[in-house]
Amino acid sequence: MEEKISCDDGHEFKLLLSCPSGLSPSQVSVVFDEAYDRIPHSDPTLEQSISEMWDTRVQQSSSLYNGTKFRYGGYNFDVGNNPKQQPHVSLHLGLTDYRTFMGTNLSPMWERFLVPSEDDCIQCQHTSSPLGNGAVVETFDKRILVLQRSNEVGEFPGYFVFPGGHPEPQEVGIISHEGFQKLNQCHMINSKVSQEMFDSIVREVVEEIGAPADSLSSPIFIGISRRVLNVRPTAFFFIKCNLRSDEIQQLYSSAQDGFESTQLYAVSMSDLENMASKMPGCHRGGYALYKLMVQGE
Repeated sequence: MEEKISCDDGHEFKLLLSCPSGLSPSQVSVVFDEAYDRIPHSDPTLEQSISEMWDTRVQQSSSLYNGTKFRYGGYNFDVGNNPKQQPHVSLHLGLTDYRTFMGTNLSPMWERFLVPSEDDCIQCQHTSSPLGNGAVVETFDKRILVLQRSNEVGEFPGYFVFPGGHPEPQEVGIISHEGFQKLNQCHMINSKVSQEMFDSIVREVVEEIGAPADSLSSPIFIGISRRVLNVRPTAFFFIKCNLRSDEIQQLYSSAQDGFESTQLYAVSMSDLENMASKMPGCHRGGYALYKLMVQGE
């Protein structure tokens, strides 16, 4: 289920989960539990560095906001025991925040937070590892939408990426784990978080490329890739858009979050192959997941 790919420039990725047939919302569930939260590191100096790094960054930029994020803590994949049974993925999510993300995954010392292990969740148990999301969007005229990141953004300025961001705990009323311990409340919140996984990627596409939500198909989940550099995980989805690429180019000029990128490209599969060489590792992994989906059709 896991695959590691090396890239010439050192931006490696690992496919944590590949679902080339694509999974609908009914085939993806979530277990949201504090058991999947980050485990503090035993080195107190390393732990203290998280606060120190955050304080330094806040002094440099007063606009930084310590928002909550879902933390990736693994999955269970049930392929089904008979041909009539659909495969099903259960994602394990905890809570983390932007402060801890900056102090662990984005820290210059990020490798010191890792545990030597072949098990991905054990290896990353001390990192924030917020679960990002990305969408491979195919237009009516069979083009794939790719953004070029602004030179003003903190990570990978100028690189090519798929539209995406993060599912947001606050969208489903989650601030902490408190209040969700009862069985019926756990079931309710797990269902809401699962829906947020799919709702959030539609929001990101609408905000970043400007296409209206009613022009987009229901997303299908195609897997999770992880950037080897600072072990950042991202869930990827495939979405069809019923607009032509030239129509989307016009809409992009007034996209809500257009400031995060400088240009929108609508490219063929062969062009996408070439652009993948200048994608962050996690998005290269998204391209690899998309290729597996296409090859399986």
